[in-house]
Amino acid sequence: MRALLPSGGALIGLDLGTKTIGTAFCDAGWSFATPATTIKRRKFLADREELRTAIASRNVRGIVLGLPRNLDGSEGPRAQSTRAFARNIADLGLPILLWDERWSTQAVERSMIEQDVSRGKRAERIDSAAAAYILQGAIDALMLG
Repeated sequence: MRALLPSGGALIGLDLGTKTIGTAFCDAGWSFATPATTIKRRKFLADREELRTAIASRNVRGIVLGLPRNLDGSEGPRAQSTRAFARNIADLGLPILLWDERWSTQAVERSMIEQDVSRGKRAERIDSAAAAYILQGAIDALMLG
């Protein structure tokens, strides 16, 4: 798994949805992930250009893309769509790690509720927070492995 990504250098985490793409970044030392912006999805080429701009702004060296598996670990249509998205952004020239995101959104939402974040604020922040959760899980595993 670690061989897919360069050692060191910032990474971008992506939580791919049908209407939005949540983004997060980690530091070059892979210590912590921080939520960033949420991209409102349009046509693929426009989405890819927004990603390209975000990647260039942080000197990103790799991509961690949340892979939505079913609870039993199998892959359904959303996972297939995510794999297709990964193939389509391969021309960005960065290694891509698909990371199991089964519980990311639920965990983030539960945490926000515990912090008494209003429903409106949760809606604004959930996708980028889920991207940070996915990215943090990946870098924690990569640092241990």
